[in-house]
Amino acid sequence: MTALLRTVGGLLRGSDGADRVVPPTGFTARLTVVTSAAMAFLAVFALALALASDRLASRWSEALARSATLRISAPPGQAAAQLANALAVLETTPGIASARALDEGERRALLEPWFGPGLSLESLHVPELIEVVETGQGVDLPGLKARLAGEAPGAIYDDHARWRAPLVRAAERLRLLGLLSLVLIGATTGAMIALAAQAALAANDRVIATLRLIGALDSYIARAFVRRFTLRALAGALPGTALGMIALATLPGAEEEAGLLTGLGLSGAAWLLPLAIPPAAALAAFAATRHAAFRQLRKTT
Repeated sequence: MTALLRTVGGLLRGSDGADRVVPPTGFTARLTVVTSAAMAFLAVFALALALASDRLASRWSEALARSATLRISAPPGQAAAQLANALAVLETTPGIASARALDEGERRALLEPWFGPGLSLESLHVPELIEVVETGQGVDLPGLKARLAGEAPGAIYDDHARWRAPLVRAAERLRLLGLLSLVLIGATTGAMIALAAQAALAANDRVIATLRLIGALDSYIARAFVRRFTLRALAGALPGTALGMIALATLPGAEEEAGLLTGLGLSGAAWLLPLAIPPAAALAAFAATRHAAFRQLRKTT
């Protein structure tokens, strides 16, 4: 760790003038800065996607894990009695926080996406529905179902497990996709900067040959390119990250409108996480340029 800090400190100081052998401007300089800025901008959104997916998975899991629906499919003459019996059973069941029967307007609203507005429930035999909220301790489902079978034979208890699992898996895969995107962005940034450094070394082969004639070591020459390209990557990643954070701040929040893509922005201490992107870009540039520099120098020996 001490050696790494000493190397980084020497890299940033550049007091020996080694970086004078690297052209301060040109195509490779612009390519490095623009690539770092673009990749940092994308990295902010990939990070936000991973964090938002994690929040979404937690929210869906928690909300659906504590909710259930009791459906009563009974003949019209028995539906009201079975509804009352089912409510009585639920109110005396440990682990049930609340149980509420949905009225006609709420049941009509559930059918509107399929049948449109203005649906008359009198022409349809729609089951009675009870919205159930469980406590954190959970419910003894076998015991509850046995009691319901005796008091309300037409009652079917749905704990939303079959709906919850696919939604949580989808959110977890989105989070994995966000993390994978971060890895790919980092790898692409390193590869582009390595190619730019290699092109700069190849374009300055005569300068390198002259430096070797007067006794310059490959480590001296490589340090010049590593420092320049690392600082260029950092200089590009800083505004790219800032623009990405500004763009995130302009997105609608989850409370403004419903939808899966809302709430993508960061909140609280999570706004500090994108600040790690510029140092990460500089570290990727350092490793990629160092590898490319020594590889190219070995070819020109």
